[in-house]
Amino acid sequence: MVFASNVEILLSAEEIARRVDALGAAITRDYRDKDLVVVGVLKGSFVFFADLVRRIDLPVTVDFLEVSSYGERSETSGVVRLTADLTHPIEGRHVLLVEDIVDTGLTMRYLLDNLWTRRPKSVAVCALLEKPARMKVEVPVAYKGFSIPDEFVVGYGLDYGQKYRNLPHIGVVGRGGGAS
Repeated sequence: MVFASNVEILLSAEEIARRVDALGAAITRDYRDKDLVVVGVLKGSFVFFADLVRRIDLPVTVDFLEVSSYGERSETSGVVRLTADLTHPIEGRHVLLVEDIVDTGLTMRYLLDNLWTRRPKSVAVCALLEKPARMKVEVPVAYKGFSIPDEFVVGYGLDYGQKYRNLPHIGVVGRGGGAS
């Protein structure tokens, strides 16, 4: 991909696919015989979310939330805004919140606190990526894809200025062979 010549691959498409398969199998096992709604956090999780729900061998329902804490920056502002809410109630349901990355934990803590006010039966987090070095607030991640170093990553749904989401892998901007 010529447009991504400045992105060094951190996790290949094959590594991601294997891990998503394993996460889907674990979720299937853990939620068998439960009323599960899988909630994707937009926009970053959309690719991961689509792959993951296809690997969950259960009759699930899906919904979405959208939050903003980055804007056009590569650093979180720390201010979380809910920009789109769920379309259906979650009261009495088991909720699996699917996020692309847990970085500082601030966004996830905000979402967990918000969802618990809606009286679900349970809420668990599935995150493709976690950056332990940046964690400011501890959040329980029940299903974790990968722990990564403290670098800004793009691809597989993650963006920089709304670009790079369509890369099939996850990479670090500015470390590739091309111009930055």
